[in-house]
Formats: sequence, structure tokens, C-alpha cells
Amino acid sequence: MRQADEGARSVTDKVLALLAAFDAQSSELTLSELARRADVSLSTAHRRVAELVEWGALERTPAGRYRVGLRLWEVASLAPRGQRLREVALPFLEDLYVVTRQNVQLAVREGDELVFVERLAGREAVPVMTRVGGRFSLHATGVGLVLLAFAPADVQERVLSGDLTRYTEHTLTDPRELRRVLAQVRAEGFAVSDRMVTVDALSVAAPVVDAAGTVVAAISLVVLADDAAPIRSLVTTVRTAARGVSRALGMPVDLGSAPGGPPELLGQSSTE
Repeated sequence: MRQADEGARSVTDKVLALLAAFDAQSSELTLSELARRADVSLSTAHRRVAELVEWGALERTPAGRYRVGLRLWEVASLAPRGQRLREVALPFLEDLYVVTRQNVQLAVREGDELVFVERLAGREAVPVMTRVGGRFSLHATGVGLVLLAFAPADVQERVLSGDLTRYTEHTLTDPRELRRVLAQVRAEGFAVSDRMVTVDALSVAAPVVDAAGTVVAAISLVVLADDAAPIRSLVTTVRTAARGVSRALGMPVDLGSAPGGPPELLGQSSTE
């Protein structure tokens, strides 16, 4: 990188780039790796990382590598959208888990991706490619299909015209077919992702609605595809939990009592 190029970047931009260098596959990095991933010089990385360690945003391991510090987690946990939603939803998620002993997930949309706010999983549940705080594509998972179905039109267009990753042979990557599925999700009030992320998992998801009648999140139940109970039974269980959370958030009574669920009466998600 040319020194002039780096000099044109603000200190904030460099610090954020260093923090963004970490991901689920690289939770610990050396100083050189941080510098390369953040596209800054080694000397810049050394200064900024030292400041981040002093503040607590990063921690230095005994092996000399760096990882995200607890101070950063403490600040992130104050995010009102995720924290408030999680607190309201957790009792209903726990009930859903107790009844099924399967993976239970709560997700919100963040731009053109989803973020998992909470996940409950048992030892016997099917393995999933998700973690709390992790991001994922909107077009493949049950929660993603729900969130995409109720996203603003411009978000839907960006996602459908973008790179639709194929995770398995069952993943929907045809924009026309996805449009049909999203319309069906809006009409029926639930989404089914059958082996679209991994070949052994099936998920059923339903929308969570706030006091304004807007879809703000989605709840899903992920089970083994081969051992899945009748879809209608799973749908009923998941939608019951989603409606419980929605009522706790102040969802209008007329939406909750709509035949087949609230979707056709709902406003689109405004979360960006």
C-alpha cells in the first residue's frame, strides 16, 4: 500500500478496519495479519492495536496474537434493537426449545443480510451454520426468507439481483423462483427452508411484528430434514412462539387474529 493512500484515511477508518479484520473463522490474529486485513502499515497497526488493547477492545493472548476484548462485547450488548428484542423474545424461545429440543433461532435484518440475535440448541439437535452475532445471507435460511419477504422493495431488488450463494443443490438461486417464494411467504405467514443451507437441515420460520405492525425479526425452528415432523405441525409451533413475541412487543390485536396470520396486513420492515 502506498503511504499517501494510507495517509488519506482517517484514524477512525483505520481502527474500524482493524476491528473488522476479525471474523468467525479468524477469531485470533497476529499483528501482521491484522495489518494486512485492515490494509494498513505494520507501524500503524502496532500503534492502533496498542490503543485498542489499552481500552479493552482487543486482548493479547499469551501466544502474542490478538482477539476481540470483553469491553467491546460490553458496548455491543447495549445495542437497543437487539437487546430489547432478545429480552422480550427469550421466554418464548425457551418455551419453544423445551417443547421441541431442537435449534431455535431469532434473527433481524441488517441491510442486505441477517444477524442472529439469539440461538438455543440442544446436544442432539442438528448442527447449524449459525452463531449469535453472526451474519448470513437472506435468500437461503427460513428466517432470511421471512425477513426478505417483508423487506422494502429496494432491499429485495438488491438481494435478488446480487450474488445468490448456492450452499447446497437445494438452495434457491433463481430470482424468479425466489420472487414466487417470497410472495408465498407474505401470503401464508411462514417460510420453509428445506436443505437449502445444509443437506441435513430443514427450518420453519415466522415473522415477529412490533406495535407499528412492522416485521422486526423472525423466529425459526431447525430440525433434521429426514426426521422432520409434518410441516404443518412445525409451522403451528413456530408461529405460536412468534405471535407470543409479537404480542409482547405490542402488535395490534387485529393483526394477530387475522386468518392464517398477519402477513398481508403487515407493513414492510424499515430496518436498514
